[in-house]
Amino acid sequence: MLFVLAGILGFITIAGLGFAFAGGDSASAKAAKRAQIIAKGGERQANVRAKAAANTPDARRQAILKALKDQERKQKKASLSIGARLQAAGLGDNVRMFWIVSGVLGLFVAMIILLLGQSPLVAVGAGFAAGAGLPRWVLGFLIKGRTQKFTEAFADAVDIIVRGIKSGLPVHDCLKIIGKECPEPLAGEFRTLTENIAMGVPMDAALEKMYERMPTNELRFFSIVLAIQQKTGGNLAEALSNLSTVLRARKLMKEKIKALSAEAVASAFIIGCLPPGVVTLISVTSPAYMAPMFTDPRGHLMLLVSAVWMSIGIFVMRNMINFKF
Repeated sequence: MLFVLAGILGFITIAGLGFAFAGGDSASAKAAKRAQIIAKGGERQANVRAKAAANTPDARRQAILKALKDQERKQKKASLSIGARLQAAGLGDNVRMFWIVSGVLGLFVAMIILLLGQSPLVAVGAGFAAGAGLPRWVLGFLIKGRTQKFTEAFADAVDIIVRGIKSGLPVHDCLKIIGKECPEPLAGEFRTLTENIAMGVPMDAALEKMYERMPTNELRFFSIVLAIQQKTGGNLAEALSNLSTVLRARKLMKEKIKALSAEAVASAFIIGCLPPGVVTLISVTSPAYMAPMFTDPRGHLMLLVSAVWMSIGIFVMRNMINFKF
């Protein structure tokens, strides 16, 4: 009897030790653990494959196209905003002052027309045209000149960044050099960019604010290259060097298009100025001959129809010679 009890106790002891060393897992639990390990390994491999797929040329091309569409949408929105246009012209963002100046200008022109003896309807039309059109035309003229100066020096600024990176300087120091050495308005915009970055603003957010102040395609390409490089890595100096080559090729193409379309521009300008010029000369030399056009209602209707048709013709000619590049 004692022998049997000793054998049972020995079997229980050996089974308990085996259970303790084996961890007490059943076959199903072990299978579940093995499945989890295999699943984790599969997830790691899937993540590695996803990262590798993100670094392919097709993935980068898709990312660039998406960024270009987003930037184009923002540019269209900014082009309709008076505040953004004021910033692009370098006049700050005081929208209220712009509307005040427009209103004062419209009232001044309307009063001048009334003092000259014209009808109130003509005075109201001239005041509205002066208040709504003239400030916007001046603003567009300032934006065009400032944007042209910025674009002409931007390729040189990109070359400065390329040379600085190749010599071992960080990107932030290269941006500081541009703010000190390059001409205005490029230097001022890059000084604002470096100040924003020094205050803790991320590079992409600072470039987005800079793009709002200066909505040009060249700056858009520059911000996209930096954004893609930060996400996927790579040789930044080589990417910016290629960007500089593209910008210079774009500039050369613009000059070539401008030279080829100079004759069409001159023809459109002459055709557009000829009818008003003839009316002005006849009014000066023979006022009585042109008086019915300005005093008779039928003459007013003829002048209105002529102005509409001339505006349509000028608009069509402008679209024919205007190359968006």
